[in-house]
Amino acid sequence: MRKKIGFTTFLMGMAVFAIAAIADLTGNWVGSLSMGDGNQITLTYNFKVEGDKLTGSVVSPQGEIPITNGKFIGSDFSFNLDVNGMSIANTGKYYGDSATISIDFQGNKLVSIIKRAK
Repeated sequence: MRKKIGFTTFLMGMAVFAIAAIADLTGNWVGSLSMGDGNQITLTYNFKVEGDKLTGSVVSPQGEIPITNGKFIGSDFSFNLDVNGMSIANTGKYYGDSATISIDFQGNKLVSIIKRAK
């Protein structure tokens, strides 16, 4: 009986840890995107996670763009940005207080490292 209670307690603790890890992506993140021509674009990501659904927006010098088709599973996330009629795929990996985002833009892979805004 003690083994069952201990195992159940362990599983509940892991569930709380998993929920806390998911909630940590929610918030504001800042980073820059290095373009092929040497220009840097500053981006601010405003993420909100509910279950496995990721919503929010990305703010660039050109304005704010809503996130569409967002998903967050484990430490991996993905979303699209619709810019001038093009859907731009973004995939990311969450590491706690930082994350990497790979952007597929017209056949080119661009990478941005973002950090939690203070």
